[in-house]
Amino acid sequence: MGTKKNFVLDTNVILHDYKCLHNFEENDIYIPIVVLEELDHFKKGNEQINFNAREFARELDLIADDTLFKKGADLGAGKGKLFILTGGEYPDIISKSFLEKTSDHRILAATYTLRESKSKQKCILVSKDINLRMKALSLGLDSEDYINDKVTDFNVFERNHEIYENIAPELIDRLYSNGGTIPLEDLEFASDIEPQDCFVLKSVRSSVLARYNPHTGMVKRVEKERCFGIEPRNAEQTFAMNVLLDDDVKLVALTGKSGTGKTLLALAAALHKNETYKQILLARPIVALGNKDLGFLPGDEKQKVAPYMQPLFDNLNVIKHNFSYQGKEIKLIEDMQHNEQLVIEALAYIRGRSLSDTFFIIDEAQNLTPHEIKTIITRAGEGTKIVFTGDIQQIDSPYLDMLSNGLVYMIDRMRGQSIFAHINLVKGERSYLSELASDLL
Repeated sequence: MGTKKNFVLDTNVILHDYKCLHNFEENDIYIPIVVLEELDHFKKGNEQINFNAREFARELDLIADDTLFKKGADLGAGKGKLFILTGGEYPDIISKSFLEKTSDHRILAATYTLRESKSKQKCILVSKDINLRMKALSLGLDSEDYINDKVTDFNVFERNHEIYENIAPELIDRLYSNGGTIPLEDLEFASDIEPQDCFVLKSVRSSVLARYNPHTGMVKRVEKERCFGIEPRNAEQTFAMNVLLDDDVKLVALTGKSGTGKTLLALAAALHKNETYKQILLARPIVALGNKDLGFLPGDEKQKVAPYMQPLFDNLNVIKHNFSYQGKEIKLIEDMQHNEQLVIEALAYIRGRSLSDTFFIIDEAQNLTPHEIKTIITRAGEGTKIVFTGDIQQIDSPYLDMLSNGLVYMIDRMRGQSIFAHINLVKGERSYLSELASDLL
């Protein structure tokens, strides 16, 4: 058996990454004709998968020529060829194993037929669908996930913040008395510290929260800061508020289970910085529940997305409840909403916009693909700060997991950059009941 392999792509791989054809090195790629049929159903719409379907069609148009169906189209130097599988063979083993002739089963049939016709080369079905991969394995077919953008060596829960003990008391005294800063090199574990790392220093008589600022080369004391009635309740929240208020940190990731205060802290910090940024924008991806998309919901565009945006309005109401109904803070928030300085909307409507001087909060970011995360970040203009919040244990997208979602991918790629900070919130602060349910259920 030669080293060159044949990869058969499922539809969801293309919808996940429309540039996937360029990620299989010298191996040949086969696309069953049923995949093109399925892609046709996704071409219309404003979601990322609709965009990916259209972009792949354009990509295919650039590659395609009269050799595509017979000899294969060349994918470029160092790459293999692209073939479209048009054969209508439906092996008995497929029909006997699966009663319905669905699109997935037609893809299995195409893979099985290809493997039988090219027995000297390894044939692998690539799919983001776990069930389809299991069906392939039941037929003796090789199958694997699309792992080009999958994180393999990083656990987002590996650490929330470090606690360094047995620190010299004099060093901590300096952080309390010397303008709140000390040079990084004064710490004996300085080589372990990455840009924007947050940590706790403990001595026999005191402790201090600290963060390393790579722009100054200094370790700075971190103190609790109250913003729009919201005060951090634990060390992680204190660190989160600190990086959210730092204009030099342009990209922030807040992870943690439900009730840890991710979105609330981000919104409170954004409102506190309302004079720094021209607009505060809150958005979240629409993940339909119960197989009902927006088309099934009554009303116009805003009314359709309102149920999905309600959690963001809930956080805004939590902040409002800290103030008198006639207070200046409430009036400021209402004026900002009226003047569209504070906007809450579906993430799908952000596409194509260039965002300058904006505090941009993206909630439920664990449901985004790596490509979607990249698309959002590249929207950032001058003076914009982007905050992603999410719980990677609550992924609603059927083709993403804890290692392949865009939030974890972004954290893995961005860590160590001077303008990026990641805070993992551990302790739930919503209520004792919420914390108990999150831990035990």
